[in-house]
Amino acid sequence: MPASVASLTKTDFLHDYRLGWESRHASLAGRKEVFMGKAKFGIFGDGKELPQLAMARAFRAGDWRAGYYRDQTFMLAIGELTLQQYFAQLYAHPDVEAEPATAGRAMNGHFGTRFLDEDGNFRASAEMKNSSADISPTGGQMPRLVGLAYASKLYRQNPELHQFSDFSVNGNEVAFGTIGNASTSEGMFFEAINAAGVLQIPMLISVWDDHYGISVPAEYQTTKQNISEILKGFQREGEGQDGFEIYRVNGWDYLALLETYEQAAEACRSQHVPALVHVRELTQPQGHSTSGSHERYKSTDRLSWEQEHDCLLKMREWLLADGHASAEELDAIEKEAQQLVKEARTAAWQEFFNPIKQERDEVVELLNKLVAETGTENQLHEMVEALKHNTTPIRADLVRTVRRALRQVREQRSASRRELQNWLEQALADNADRYNSYLFSQSEEAVGNIEEVAVAYADDAASVDGREVLQACFTANFERDARIFAIGEDVGRIGDVNQAFAGLQEKFGELRVTDTGIRECTIIGQGIGAAMRGLKPITEIQYLDYLLYGIQTLSDDVACLQYRTKGGQKAPLIVRTRGHRLEGIWHSGSPIQMILGAIRGIHLCVPRDMTQAAGFYNTLLRSDEPAIVIECLNGYRLKEKMPQNPGDFTLPLGRPETLLRGADLTIVTYGSMCRIVMEAAQQLAEVGISVEVMDVQTLLPFDTDHLIVDSIQRTNRVLFADEDVPGGATAYMMQQVLDEQHAYRFLDSQPRCLSAQAHRPPYGSDGDYFSKPSVEDVFDAVYEIMQEADPKRFPAIY
Repeated sequence: MPASVASLTKTDFLHDYRLGWESRHASLAGRKEVFMGKAKFGIFGDGKELPQLAMARAFRAGDWRAGYYRDQTFMLAIGELTLQQYFAQLYAHPDVEAEPATAGRAMNGHFGTRFLDEDGNFRASAEMKNSSADISPTGGQMPRLVGLAYASKLYRQNPELHQFSDFSVNGNEVAFGTIGNASTSEGMFFEAINAAGVLQIPMLISVWDDHYGISVPAEYQTTKQNISEILKGFQREGEGQDGFEIYRVNGWDYLALLETYEQAAEACRSQHVPALVHVRELTQPQGHSTSGSHERYKSTDRLSWEQEHDCLLKMREWLLADGHASAEELDAIEKEAQQLVKEARTAAWQEFFNPIKQERDEVVELLNKLVAETGTENQLHEMVEALKHNTTPIRADLVRTVRRALRQVREQRSASRRELQNWLEQALADNADRYNSYLFSQSEEAVGNIEEVAVAYADDAASVDGREVLQACFTANFERDARIFAIGEDVGRIGDVNQAFAGLQEKFGELRVTDTGIRECTIIGQGIGAAMRGLKPITEIQYLDYLLYGIQTLSDDVACLQYRTKGGQKAPLIVRTRGHRLEGIWHSGSPIQMILGAIRGIHLCVPRDMTQAAGFYNTLLRSDEPAIVIECLNGYRLKEKMPQNPGDFTLPLGRPETLLRGADLTIVTYGSMCRIVMEAAQQLAEVGISVEVMDVQTLLPFDTDHLIVDSIQRTNRVLFADEDVPGGATAYMMQQVLDEQHAYRFLDSQPRCLSAQAHRPPYGSDGDYFSKPSVEDVFDAVYEIMQEADPKRFPAIY
């Protein structure tokens, strides 16, 4: 028995027993609150208490968690969740002080610590017990877990990082992950297990095995119904060998759990070996969630077995059998735990509901004044009475009532009407902060706060391949900031497939420029976790088409991280990829519509050349916000001038650049299409059509200064062009310009979109020509617009 376990006393045992029952009663009370209508949905951690208590005893300051929605006992045990906060989250309390994990934005069971201060800067995570913010998609925590553990490896093995003691103490931090047995069927679980084994990182993953995944038993989930059995090949052969340490333990055996977690955590911490703890024979007393009863799908025998093997009852049996406590002591603990939960639940509800009740009373008073002043009692009486007698109003009820009341008195003009309008304006602003804020960083390192530095060229600037500009940019940034590293397929030894990292591994070492396996999902995850721990990762997805393998992780995790924690967490990850034109179905993609729809909360840069790309990298590597940069596949060997300041000049995001001035029509485009459009513009000029060409440069954010509408105000016509599918990014750009910038006011012709075909481009030059917009397509689209406007000057061509 490890010394730390052997040193535990009766006080320690009863402390854990008390915490276990507090958590259990919180689960039981939470289910009742949902059924009473005080919460929308509930999912709880009952039945998993003992292994989480044991895991918490092995968890130290500086460690990290990436778990899922059963981990309430663990969070209570490490002191990063109170019972009142637990219920505040169940009620969706939108106050970050009351519910610090998500400010009411995530459903209950979604835990996280605030590792940023009020200004959005990193706290000293090495001194804290840290939990990355949970997400619901099962297995979705696994990619991030790889990165959290990988950061410890970098902090230990790279001497340049030893100065960052706020984030790590010699890489001693362990990343603890938890997952349900059914979710180990997810591909990202296996990918993360393999990645951790290859990387040899301090990742401790616990599998809570209660035999079911909602209603589906293990025989439909896992080969041999045993995840540790099928992972035997990952078991390392001895100390110093690569692989995993794999442990199996019953979830109701308290002492065995304590010993197992102490051993597993020590192996991770001291040797940087990953470990898997398969916690078997767990139960789920209330079933999966409040959506239904497990009696519908569990047999009588199974339900009886679960009652007998309830981990808290088993702990009670052990405490009594070994003489650590009397039945009366344990009864008192259970009763006190139930009372404590009741008090926390009551306090949380009052703290959540009383402000709403006060707002309701204020609205009723304002409405009564309006009735008295305008004589509209018949119109508003029923509405006011319904709100007044609503015993559990929500803020939507208040705003809905006020908006409808103002609709009723729209022809009235009175002081009370204006007072009600003022209340509504303030309520909408307050609720925008509660429910719509913090999609992006609000710190001093936000993208918009990065100083703009112009690119500089010597008079005799050399003309070089575009890839060399990127190479110079990356070299300068790696020299400037030791926290920057790059990972990806072929990034290291050969310097990426297009040579922008050529020579950088030799110069900066394998820890900073690193090859990975073919595993896009966990390349992204490796970057997320490392970024959470204060590093500056560039994660490369070799081709844009393969971003699909990582889009779920980007969408569910990175994109909403600032939002779902209301500024409590961030992951300034840069995803570098290349796309648009090359050859074939899987190497010519421009799936921008898919990306735009999935990643709100991540910036999307679409530079037309490598100098523009370098400017974005320089900006982003000084920022604390995540971004995707899509380089043009056919641009690496095109000639560009080498800047004098390749690592220092910065480009603002959200500012289009006018590439060509014109008078007749504005073409809005980006990326590889810029060259196509510019060539078409020359040919259009030959027939007397003057086009203005605007490169949007970034799609998220999009034209924050509304420069495009200024152009349309001069030309009165517009064409949106790109290589995405019909109705994709061209439609997005049109919506932004017409809806947001109100450019419709200045149009003399129908706005048009020119996009690629709906299918992916086939292989070969002809496939490209007939699938994506060509110079001739751009020419014809513009000419048709002008021909409709002035048919005499521009007679039909075809």
